[in-house]
Amino acid sequence: MGRVAYGSAGLLALALLTACSGGPAEVPQGAAMAGKAAQGPPVAFFPPDKAANVPTDQTVVVAAHGGALKSVRVDGGKAGALPGELSADHTRWRSTGTARPGASYTVTAVSVNAAGKQSESTSTFKTVKGGKTFDIQTITPNKDDTGLTVGIGMPVMIAFDKPVSDRVSVERNLSIHSTKPVEGAWHWFDDSHVDFRPEKYWPAHSKVRVEARLAGVRGGPGLYGKRDVKLDFKIGRSQITRGSTDNHVLTVKRDGKKIRTMPMSAGQGGQWKYYTTSGIHLAMSREPVTVMTSPGIGPGSPGYYQLTVYNTVRISNSGEYVHSAPWSVGSQGNSNVSHGCVNISPENAAWFIKNTLIGDPIIITGSPRKLEPTNGWGHWQENWKQWLKWSSLKAGPTMALP
Repeated sequence: MGRVAYGSAGLLALALLTACSGGPAEVPQGAAMAGKAAQGPPVAFFPPDKAANVPTDQTVVVAAHGGALKSVRVDGGKAGALPGELSADHTRWRSTGTARPGASYTVTAVSVNAAGKQSESTSTFKTVKGGKTFDIQTITPNKDDTGLTVGIGMPVMIAFDKPVSDRVSVERNLSIHSTKPVEGAWHWFDDSHVDFRPEKYWPAHSKVRVEARLAGVRGGPGLYGKRDVKLDFKIGRSQITRGSTDNHVLTVKRDGKKIRTMPMSAGQGGQWKYYTTSGIHLAMSREPVTVMTSPGIGPGSPGYYQLTVYNTVRISNSGEYVHSAPWSVGSQGNSNVSHGCVNISPENAAWFIKNTLIGDPIIITGSPRKLEPTNGWGHWQENWKQWLKWSSLKAGPTMALP
């Protein structure tokens, strides 16, 4: 009940402090008052003075009645200061960050009355104790694996080191900024993985910033975020590769213009695992050398193989690559003979790996086997309605990035 009471009072405080009224502002219910009119304007604090077990995401509000706030500081000692902002008329201040669990905060407000008399008021509160923390284990794209210039299809992928059950609390503290704002949404694959993609591909040559302000954010009962994380990356030129298992050709278009056509050979079929998957793939990695082994077949068994392959671009987690295949050049452009990969000539493979960015869309059609959304980076296999089904806060525009 304590959290409900704080939340209700917090809403009341905000409503009263921001109400449009020609008369004097009312004192928020549950707020602590400090100061006297003779010394300075009365100041209201929320949470009230000496409040305990305050939720870490509770908004701290300070309001001056009959005067103005000159400054407000919320100091948490080792937990650091809580950021905030003053209203345009300097009559109220609200926090814009998340407090740390198990911390004691001192709120110090300097106010001035109509006569110019300055006074200082203080209040304290303690946040709820947290037993465990969660952290971002990986965030993609990243400099080491993908580089910081990526293709127009690149999703933002976050993996946590512990499952989080309070998805709403976590998701509302994840924000995307871009120089060319787009409609987008987060998508939970499970309690440990949440990814973001735009409704349509990223605009070419734009910049993106990911801000995960998770320090102190509630991830579940007794579980709180360990730290904040920020990531900047760039979207490169628009490049989309399309290929068909029926016509055996890969066509590469950059910024809408065809720049290369490459004969290809796809999966031979027969067994389901030997079909190349149809769908919107993304380039996941670029590997100069890859050792490939037969899926589900061990040494000595019929159909076993182990090959060293050069200039490979990975397009799924089920072992599919676009790669150099000198042994199938005669079939490239006319028939499908591979075990599921897209075979191209050594010359074309050398060009393709050099000219592909991680996150570039590679779209294959014609196969009866469809790429699953969870097979690698199959994010674009879900239409927008399907994608939003697994979002806690649904769609919204990215924030502007200067």
